Amino acid sequence: MALPIVTFGQELVSVNDAKPIEVKGFKMYPNPAYGEEVYITTATNGNKEIQIFDVFGDVVLHDRIAANTLNISKLVPGVYVLQVTENKKTMTRKLVVK
Repeated sequence: MALPIVTFGQELVSVNDAKPIEVKGFKMYPNPAYGEEVYITTATNGNKEIQIFDVFGDVVLHDRIAANTLNISKLVPGVYVLQVTENKKTMTRKLVVK
C-alpha cells in the first residue's frame, strides 16, 4: 500500500532587504585564542567599539580600542560572539577562547 506524501514550501520573505554594512578588511586573530590578547585589524584601523557576548546573550566585555589589540584576560574559556563597530559599520564573528 502506497501513501502519498504532500509537502508545502514557503519562500523566505524579508521585511528589511538592506544588506548590513560590514567593516572592510576585518581580520581577527588568533582564533581560537590561547593567550590574553586578540588582534583585530580593519582596512582603516580606526577607533573600534568592541562588545563580546556569552552564549546567553549577555555582554561580558565592552571596550573601545584605538590600536588593534584587545585584552581578553577576563574571559573564561568558552565560545563568544564578538561585535566590532567602526565608523557606524558593524561586524560580528564567533570567538573561541581556550
